[in-house]
Amino acid sequence: MTVNGNAGCYLVIRIKGGIKASQEELDTLRMLNLPRANYAVFIPKDSSFEGMLKKIAHYVTWGEPTPATVKRLLKRAEFNGRIKLGDENISRLGYSSLEELAEKIFRGEVTLSKLRNKGLKPYLRLHPPKRGFKKTIKKPFSAEGEYGYRGENINELAVRMS
Repeated sequence: MTVNGNAGCYLVIRIKGGIKASQEELDTLRMLNLPRANYAVFIPKDSSFEGMLKKIAHYVTWGEPTPATVKRLLKRAEFNGRIKLGDENISRLGYSSLEELAEKIFRGEVTLSKLRNKGLKPYLRLHPPKRGFKKTIKKPFSAEGEYGYRGENINELAVRMS
């Protein structure tokens, strides 16, 4: 797999609910397939998606995942209901292995929403982080908080939530 510096996608995790959110913010969260707190998606690095992230920055945290994190989270993906995505279901999506699918997502060539018509849910349901959030979710990551852009630190949070 490629090195982390060449990540072609962002891992976006919703950490807050929608109370007091404007309709525009709720619509943006819906377009990104983040209907509830503790849901995650992979989105390609693209200026239009980055604009959407800036609009909903108070509700999500995002950063560049490592290939190992992508693979770990894909094991939590749901296929045709509540069936976990395993090696037996990968062939139905048109891929030979979980590693191949993880590599394509890591490079930003494919997203979960593009695989929706083949039976894969467009989001990942995660647990709340083990031992809770380290800081407050009311401040940005750059100011000793949790929301907003966090770069490679997203991997540590994703592991605690998977």
